[in-house]
Amino acid sequence: MSRMLLLGAGRSASSLVQYLLRHAPAEGWHLTVADVQPAHLVPVLAAHTEYARAVPFDVHDAARLDELVAAADVVISMLPALFHASVARACVRHGCHLATASYVSDEIRELGPAAEAAGVTLLMECGLDPGLDHMSAMRVIADIRRRGGRVSSFKSYCGGLLAPEAEADNPWRYKFTWNPRNVVLAGQGTAKYLEHGRPRFIPYQQLFTRLETLTVPGYGEFEGYANRDSLSYRAPYGLEHVPTILRGTLRRPGYCAAWQQLVRLGLTDDAVQLDNPADLTWAELVAAYLPLPTETSPSLAARVAAYLGLAPESAEMRQLAWLGLFDEQPVGRANATPAQLLEKLLTEKWALQPTDRDMIVMQHQFEYDLDGQRHAASSSVVVLGDDATHTAMAKTVGLPLGMAVRRLATGQLGQRGVVIPTLPELYEPILDELAADYGIVFMEEEQPVAGA
Repeated sequence: MSRMLLLGAGRSASSLVQYLLRHAPAEGWHLTVADVQPAHLVPVLAAHTEYARAVPFDVHDAARLDELVAAADVVISMLPALFHASVARACVRHGCHLATASYVSDEIRELGPAAEAAGVTLLMECGLDPGLDHMSAMRVIADIRRRGGRVSSFKSYCGGLLAPEAEADNPWRYKFTWNPRNVVLAGQGTAKYLEHGRPRFIPYQQLFTRLETLTVPGYGEFEGYANRDSLSYRAPYGLEHVPTILRGTLRRPGYCAAWQQLVRLGLTDDAVQLDNPADLTWAELVAAYLPLPTETSPSLAARVAAYLGLAPESAEMRQLAWLGLFDEQPVGRANATPAQLLEKLLTEKWALQPTDRDMIVMQHQFEYDLDGQRHAASSSVVVLGDDATHTAMAKTVGLPLGMAVRRLATGQLGQRGVVIPTLPELYEPILDELAADYGIVFMEEEQPVAGA
């Protein structure tokens, strides 16, 4: 198989494109990169024109999608997740494989039997989270099982953050390295996990107040909040009977307490259209969420502090003020939801600057029983970006995906239908290649639990 098609070349595709170009000559690949604005790819592909090209592509053009897929052996989709089902259906029709970094949706899962019958692999969840989380966790779980151990607790956390030197005077210690909308809507719904055999639920209104603190040597403390559904990971990991399982997102200390105030104000709500004019100011919007002022009402910031029960000089109030919530700046978008307006504001305030470096932090925590003794183990990795283009997010999403594609294209993965990288024939060579060629190494530690 030699014809590769990459759909979408946005902010997280830089490392993936570099990886594919690096291996294309030796593997005999020809790479077509299809993007809505392919002009930015011309300098990237200029030295590789004999085996790479960029073409325009509108994701809403079904005929163009069909044409491109029909001419490919392997399709890699970096499109937004809602378009993957259309791409997967085209791949099944034309008998070519698909690889993505996105979750297995219900639509993709339903395509599994048809893909298997067509001899097609739909290789999903091969990025960072999901992706590297599966691979690194399964390596430890498999090792515990080989030694005769039984996992009793599994917790996994991941966060896309800023390198310490890039935090500067940003009191949130955070900027966008991934889809801003996903960050704004994070956690909406109810988080579900297991603790000591009991189901646990956290409603959205309380999610950012129920935190665990983690320490990563050399990088300090982080706080983790629970993801929406931890329970769905029991079956893929073979942990159906594990008493404790929790997956969460990492942020720097203080982020969650301030984000909780945005939730309480109603600014993360994506269900209601405000019918607002674009020149409505942020001060006017925030004031509209507060009780009516009296003649002797203090400043807007003081009213917000009183409404939220915060000290006017608290860290949370400084973080809200830093965003410009009390300023006369127009929201800049008419007839929007509060979440859409907040996303627009944060996209400006939390934009990576050219020299900013981001940071990926992932940590798994295990407890297991072996020979009558309870043990604790951890597996952690920290990856730093190079700059605002060659980010840690792009590396940890694009490199595992590229490596998985390479194994698929060279016939080293025989499974058909829907596949995720919980198979040793995927995760072992990918983790080894990441360590050997890119210095992305999971540090594993374990020790017995005293008194257990």
